[in-house]
Amino acid sequence: MGLKLRHFAHTVRFLRPVQIYGRFWFRLYRPNVDLRTAPRRRRVRVDFVQPPSRAVSLTGADTFVLLNCARTVSKATDWNHVTSDTLWLYNLHYFDDLNASEAGSRRAWHEALLQRWVAENPPGEGIGWDPYPTSLRIVNWVQWSLRGGDLPAEAEHSLAVQARWLRRRLEYHLLGNHLFANAKALIFAGLYFQGEEAETWLRKGVAILERELSEQVLEDGGHFERSPMYHLIVLEDCVDLINIFNAFAIDRPASLNAAATAMMQWAAVMQHPDGGIPFFNDATFGIAPEPAAIVDYGARLGIPLAKARPQPVEALCSSGYVRLSDQQAAVFFDAGPVGPDYLPGHAHADTLSVEASFGGQRVLVNSGTSVYGRGAEREWQRSTAAHNTCTVDGMDSSEVWSGFRVARRARVHDLDVSMERGGARAWHDGFTRLRGRPRHSRDVWLRDSVLAVEDRVTGRGRHTVVGRWYLHPSVEVVSVARSADKRVLVRLRLEVGFLMLTITGADFVRVLDANFYPCFGVSEPSRSLVYEYHGELPARLSTRAELEY
Repeated sequence: MGLKLRHFAHTVRFLRPVQIYGRFWFRLYRPNVDLRTAPRRRRVRVDFVQPPSRAVSLTGADTFVLLNCARTVSKATDWNHVTSDTLWLYNLHYFDDLNASEAGSRRAWHEALLQRWVAENPPGEGIGWDPYPTSLRIVNWVQWSLRGGDLPAEAEHSLAVQARWLRRRLEYHLLGNHLFANAKALIFAGLYFQGEEAETWLRKGVAILERELSEQVLEDGGHFERSPMYHLIVLEDCVDLINIFNAFAIDRPASLNAAATAMMQWAAVMQHPDGGIPFFNDATFGIAPEPAAIVDYGARLGIPLAKARPQPVEALCSSGYVRLSDQQAAVFFDAGPVGPDYLPGHAHADTLSVEASFGGQRVLVNSGTSVYGRGAEREWQRSTAAHNTCTVDGMDSSEVWSGFRVARRARVHDLDVSMERGGARAWHDGFTRLRGRPRHSRDVWLRDSVLAVEDRVTGRGRHTVVGRWYLHPSVEVVSVARSADKRVLVRLRLEVGFLMLTITGADFVRVLDANFYPCFGVSEPSRSLVYEYHGELPARLSTRAELEY
């Protein structure tokens, strides 16, 4: 069996039936466009609270900077231009700039753009009518209107046409955050308008919402796709929904408040001292609001944090993440599944990876995410070798492939979190498909701002075990030396002083050029430490990181 066919077989066996037949239905079924007059608007009862502002993306009347790439959209064909990648075009059709910083100063541009979009994107035609951009656009148009924007008559009519179209194009074949976004849009449209048709949208959206909240929000408050970035996206969705239910004085599902509260607490735990998310699975800056902005948004709507500061040991066991911290260090340990079995599209092969900050500065970082779609760069960024964990014989712990797919995937076993010891340990079976059935275990602990990580690879036969530490671009490698007892000492310069890494058990340690991907379309030069063992198993590699002042 060829590699691609084997990957395909191992991928499909995890899917739910609706994802398989739904894909065929979605491609074959094309609903008729319903151009009836839009329902009347519902009267707002309470002021709509200002959500976190997006970054400015409309820099001229027809010039957009999206995903750190500038393009001009001056004619009708530019909305679906063949030279623009799908993700850039999706963002173009979201209309995020309607609710971006200082949007009022661009109102004339916005009104003209709304009219252009309606005229140049016929109903049901082009990428802008895909369900996901349609969902986000409906929400942005409604939010803009509720915040004082004046939707042109043709745009308000189009809003109803889009809701009718979306109702018949729900993404059951994708599920996850896509279906959640569809439900949110139906609720927004159902509350914005009134009458029986609008009530139909509202009921459908609420039914999906309640079902998906119970599925997608885990017991510890984490989003089930295990991406800190998508967690914030879905959390913002929840708070937006509370906001609009309040604005129209309509009772909302009780599960919505509970989910938002739990997700808010999870977000407060899963952030570095600099306030940003760690890069596990698909995660990058500039897509979701910063955690602090979400917390502030929730507070203005009466959603408080249960505890303002994380404890020294935070075990988010349903998600599989552990946070260790003290006054000088914060450490994040990924000991969870790559995602739901049937929906690992945003997974990376990063099982048992670690990120760490010292003195408030990011030091050990996973590589990040700068591209979607297919291609060598996407495959690399999802690979085990792009993360702070170990490969065995150059293989990925989970078989990530084709942009958003995963075949065989690592399972984490025996996660043990010790409050007294200030650490956690676990092992995974992602390499047991190899000869000799290697098994990777990792023990991580933090005591008095000293981080210790011990890796053991057990099994049979000779193997090559490679561990990596990716350094944040702000970190400078000062020196590398080998001691008499074969330990390798790596001295790093930080903003607060120096960090000494001591690596033992490796045949050699190399300092290599690397790249850090903090945003879509951005690559920053950095360095990595690569430590290797070649020989009979078991292998034991350890790293100790200690601040020096």
